[in-house]
Amino acid sequence: MLRISLRDGEKVVVNGAVMRAVGRTEIVVENKVSVMRGREVMAPEEATTPARQLYFHTMMAYVDPAGGEGHQDRILEALRQVMAVLATPEAATHALSFGQHVAQLQFYKALRDCRQLMQVEAALLEEQGSASAEEKQGAPSSGLDAAA
Repeated sequence: MLRISLRDGEKVVVNGAVMRAVGRTEIVVENKVSVMRGREVMAPEEATTPARQLYFHTMMAYVDPAGGEGHQDRILEALRQVMAVLATPEAATHALSFGQHVAQLQFYKALRDCRQLMQVEAALLEEQGSASAEEKQGAPSSGLDAAA
């Protein structure tokens, strides 16, 4: 049994259907369903990076089990892209956990791994952004392109 408490106006997706709470609401789920709180849902236009695309496709596999095969193909392609840009030991650990959860069709647990990958990606993008800002200001680079 799963008990969910919702604030007034908060959304929840249950098996693909979007519901909105009117007043403080408590829902008790007594069988197996796909449930996501509104704050966990990502719109297609928000999937702007490889890790965010991985999250979006995994979310779709979770809320739309009928389209599973197509979703899994998109998940595999997105995972390839994520690993191409996030070649760090931390990302590899989260990707391995993610792959295990997807193989067991535990998409909700895989979403947790995606959130971790999104944090790794955000940190990397921030690091790259500050490095390029330093280069524009004439600051010394990290030495990676000093051999050029």
